[in-house]
Amino acid sequence: MFKKILIANRGEIACRVIKTAKKMGILTVAVYSGADSDAKHVLEADEAVSIGGTTAAESYLIGEKIIDACKQTGAEAVHPGYGFLSENSNFAEQLGDAGIEFIGPGRKAIEVMGDKITSKILAEKSGVNTIPGHTEVVKDADEAVEIGNRIGYPIMIKASAGGGGKGMRVAYDESECRDGFERATSEAVSSFGDGRIFIEKFIEEPRHIEIQIIADRHGNVVALNERECSIQRRHQKVIEEAPSPFIDDATRKAMSDQAIALAKAVDYQSAGTVELIVDSHRQFYFLEMNTRLQVEHPVTEYITGLDLVELMIRVTAGEELPIKQEDVEINGWSMESRIYAESPFRNFLPSTGRLIRYEAPEESQSVRVDTGVHEGAEISMFYDPMIAKLVTWGPTRNEAIFAMQNALDQYYIRGVETNIPFVSAIMAHPRFQAGELTTNFIAEEYPDGFSSDELPKTDMSELVVVMASVHHRLARRAAGTSGQVRGHGRSIGSDWIVVFNREQHAVKLTGEDDGWDVQYNDEHYRITDDWKLGDPVYRGTVNGKRVYMQIEKTSHSYDVSRSGHELNVQVLTRRVAELNELMPEKMPPDMSGFLLSPMPGLLVSLKVEAGQEIKAGEELAVIEAMKMENSMRAEQDVVIAEVLATQGDTLEVDQPILQFESS
Repeated sequence: MFKKILIANRGEIACRVIKTAKKMGILTVAVYSGADSDAKHVLEADEAVSIGGTTAAESYLIGEKIIDACKQTGAEAVHPGYGFLSENSNFAEQLGDAGIEFIGPGRKAIEVMGDKITSKILAEKSGVNTIPGHTEVVKDADEAVEIGNRIGYPIMIKASAGGGGKGMRVAYDESECRDGFERATSEAVSSFGDGRIFIEKFIEEPRHIEIQIIADRHGNVVALNERECSIQRRHQKVIEEAPSPFIDDATRKAMSDQAIALAKAVDYQSAGTVELIVDSHRQFYFLEMNTRLQVEHPVTEYITGLDLVELMIRVTAGEELPIKQEDVEINGWSMESRIYAESPFRNFLPSTGRLIRYEAPEESQSVRVDTGVHEGAEISMFYDPMIAKLVTWGPTRNEAIFAMQNALDQYYIRGVETNIPFVSAIMAHPRFQAGELTTNFIAEEYPDGFSSDELPKTDMSELVVVMASVHHRLARRAAGTSGQVRGHGRSIGSDWIVVFNREQHAVKLTGEDDGWDVQYNDEHYRITDDWKLGDPVYRGTVNGKRVYMQIEKTSHSYDVSRSGHELNVQVLTRRVAELNELMPEKMPPDMSGFLLSPMPGLLVSLKVEAGQEIKAGEELAVIEAMKMENSMRAEQDVVIAEVLATQGDTLEVDQPILQFESS
């Protein structure tokens, strides 16, 4: 077994590999760029080596720097994680030439399966179901249109070297085909240095199902059941689960058999994932094979009881797999939510900045948090915006969902916006809870984007009574401040008005040593908790039901988060509530005459100038953030009054780019 390994990655996956290596008694080496000098993976590893640069292209993507770090530290093997060099066959070969083991498959498997065109051809030869399409490289937009017309729309335009949702576009007509080809090519070159594009038929109402396999160097290949990854936005997975609520035993076996056949066709070794598209009749088609550890591997670990990182290390060291196919079981259900630094209420645009407060849910048998950040860490524009993977388990799917909802309510993050409200809404959605999923779920259920109107309807009575008890305790502490003038001490009553969304809720509260009794809407509520003044996360029970919410005290109110709802709550005496009703509402300034940057990012293209007349739908600017290009288009006919930014500028959120002439 290896004595020391290097992790050629960053963030949560680097921390994940370090965790297993330590369990196995293996020393670890982290590498880091200039932007990651105080990152969590650097702090947790036994050693750390700076590889310079700021962007991935200057650091994590340079194989020579990784190999030099191995030589400096004596690392015998490299775990690549996912992304970066994890599917780079040249890097794997360079390691071998340097006498360093690559914890992953061999060069042949990486090259064949890492190229979507070549892998599809091999899949067809191996008897694996494939999607109709054009498997040769598409030369230009004109050829893309010709192929689209021949295959029939809709079509999927995909980067051959793509992954992670980058370099992918769906086109429903010729115009979208041309634009999609240009965008996919540009993103592919930017993200992978490879602009090759291919096209295949887009299967409508599909499910995205994948089979996890593990293979050793002795010819043994085992399939570890399926994962359902259909909840996607812009082809980027958001929620995954295992097993799938749709796949039956017969389909699971057929999919597993084909995945194993494909792996054996390339003499596969290590962990890998065969991704499939499944239609409503459970007909499945090969999509691609990822020759690495997947982001969503924890859900498979939960239901099988296996540590995939440990298995990868052991098979690379030459050990045989400790399990056979008949040993693989399905124990319960697991959910994974990807927690991203993005604003769901601003069309999911990236949110960068420093984590000024960070408190993850407490880990347990049913809750796991894989993260690469800590309080004070920076979410940089240079890397992926994923903060963590929140994973839950339950004996049944409903219990796994319930555990996820409670964990989301306890995830306290400040300094950047996150997609937690959106994930909470999906978890509570009746269609999701029924398991009626397709990759179109988000587009169908939130066609106009996500807003607070889409948040789940919840019983606000629990919030009302809890906030009354919280405020009462704070008021009672304030009333007990020393140094008050005799005879003028503050008296704390039992009647409170809880105010949010400009609605008033009257409650009467009495305290006991072992809890609180609250009268609200002619109902009695019994509250017990161990909440302490200043705790950002409230954990307690209301009438015996566990309740979680986040409470942040402001100068005259509270910011409260629960089930995705983010509310400003006031708790007032009756007289103050009466006066509060008379206060005018302050309106925000009118910025409708400006084009504002919806995200922090790089202004890569500015298409207009002052005085120019623009028609609705025309492109105004392109902003790049997190390696994704975002096109800004005119919502109506306008005339440009003034250009307020310059191509190449680094923009802040809501920074004015253009001013329009008033109509």
